[in-house]
Amino acid sequence: MPKDRAPTRIQKKNRAAILDAALNVFSAHGFRGSTVDQIATEAGLSKPNLLYYFPSKEAIHTALLSGLLDVWLAPLHDLDEAGDPMEEILSYIRRKLQMSRELPRESRLFANELVQGAPRIHDALSQDLKQLVDEKTAILKQWMDEGKIAQVHPYHLIFSIWALTQHYADFDVQVRAILGDEDPFEGAEPFIDTLYRKLLSP
Repeated sequence: MPKDRAPTRIQKKNRAAILDAALNVFSAHGFRGSTVDQIATEAGLSKPNLLYYFPSKEAIHTALLSGLLDVWLAPLHDLDEAGDPMEEILSYIRRKLQMSRELPRESRLFANELVQGAPRIHDALSQDLKQLVDEKTAILKQWMDEGKIAQVHPYHLIFSIWALTQHYADFDVQVRAILGDEDPFEGAEPFIDTLYRKLLSP
């Protein structure tokens, strides 16, 4: 889309429709299994119209991932060194679980990118994400050394939180096949809360 003037209301609407359609397509089929034609059909636009806004499938995917990373990392950014350690960690876990409930397509998009080796966000993972996780694990280690929470491997603590909370989005079909009509998130939050309280109580 030309960048020499501000986008019109229709242009903003079409761009948002393309990104929303692409999120549906990419989260369902992965990057390799998705096509521009699928995205255009999902968005209710012609392929030439879509290509006016984004020159390629890669450009759409990159736009989605760029926005997603900021959203995905926000709860970890908010882990506050000055707060109560147990409540800060449990609040982080609850927010991650809430994201799985409210943003399942985004979670699957991110998971698909990682499964493929993260070719489009590898630099962000090895730089921005690593720096953030290093900062927050240093806080966790400090809390452990001060006896405020139990001694566990801080990096694996974060990995376990990611795995456990994002499971409910990335493996939604499996979870719901087993639980049937039961809302998985109603039972997930108290279970995870109890699990981490027991793990981290000094």
